[in-house]
Amino acid sequence: MNNCNTRPAPLLLAFFSLAALVISGCTEPLDERWQKLDGAIQAAVDADQIPGAVLLTAEKGEVVLHRAYGHADPLSEQPMMPNTLFRICSQSKAITATAAMICWEKGLLGLDDPVAQYIPAFAEIGVLDSLAADTSFSSIPTENVMTIRHLMTHTSGIPYGEIGDPRFEKLYTKYDVTDLFPRDERSTLENAERIGQLALAHEPGSRWTYSLGLDVLVAVIEVASGQPYAEFVSAQIFEPLGMNDTHFVVPEPDRFRVANVMERHPDGTSWQTHQHADYTIDYPMHDEWPLCSGGAGLTSSAGDYAKFLQMYLGRGAGEGVRILKEATVDSVMADQAPGLLSGPWQQGLAFGVKRDTLGAGRFFWSGYFNTQYYADPSTQEVVVLMKQTYGLERDTTSTAFNELLWN
Repeated sequence: MNNCNTRPAPLLLAFFSLAALVISGCTEPLDERWQKLDGAIQAAVDADQIPGAVLLTAEKGEVVLHRAYGHADPLSEQPMMPNTLFRICSQSKAITATAAMICWEKGLLGLDDPVAQYIPAFAEIGVLDSLAADTSFSSIPTENVMTIRHLMTHTSGIPYGEIGDPRFEKLYTKYDVTDLFPRDERSTLENAERIGQLALAHEPGSRWTYSLGLDVLVAVIEVASGQPYAEFVSAQIFEPLGMNDTHFVVPEPDRFRVANVMERHPDGTSWQTHQHADYTIDYPMHDEWPLCSGGAGLTSSAGDYAKFLQMYLGRGAGEGVRILKEATVDSVMADQAPGLLSGPWQQGLAFGVKRDTLGAGRFFWSGYFNTQYYADPSTQEVVVLMKQTYGLERDTTSTAFNELLWN
């Protein structure tokens, strides 16, 4: 089933009304770029490259295209809808960083404060020196103090294990660190303290390494604000922006809207629900698991995430409220890891930001289960592409999306 709308609608009103809108044919012409992306997604669904997707494009605060394709669950034949919910994984990072900047504006933390000021377990953490076969390890003292800024910019030296450094995958398994999604009754702070008792992959500030830092940052925000993180981020971001579909734990009445995470059956000809030895994809359904993964734990919709991006295009204001000061947005977009990345983008405090002449200032990120977005301050465009798959060898929708992002 395809649900589409090509008549511009105000961003703050469109996302709820479009959820039930079904149009068999779209008569008004689309921008050529949106036509090309729309066609690529439909072709990928028709070719069974992906089970389904939701695309949302907006220009100057108005929704241009909000369309669902294929199935949210091909096993049950549940159709994809514009308001389907997705595990957005690393798209959570920008929201966590924004929460930290709200704390910074309130004077609750400093970007160059030591992490150990908030989580004392990090006071003695060193750089990994040796790792024995039995997973015992030694470390050497750091020369630089790990700061909040390091956590936000993937320069802290805290790598992922499962999707990152094999040495740390062994360490996290041995010392029972959660490095992706919630899986038991531990708190965010308890998990961060376990990380603080281990070691770093490198000296803080010396390298860019895709990082668990945003998960540790959640614990910092909880200490600094004196609030559970889920309550803080809801009160400071989700409720003001009308992001009613964004949660760590999806409310029970909305769980039927959550897309299934699909992977290819070993025979390559059919789909199966993604299974993994180290986590369950059911984490958004467990209200008894209090850990808030700031780097990977949120579930959201394309419409909700577009509202969040539109707030940044609005220089910190959206839905009639101000979330961040304009000067803070400038800091978020500035190069916060100078000299550590080469190529066409730089690391800001919440996003990757294009720095080449073509599309300079465009900010972006993606998620583990195949979600992608970018927003462009110069053209005032938002593009959100949501899918829910794992380990695909071929997905031409990502190719089509990246052609727009990088050109």
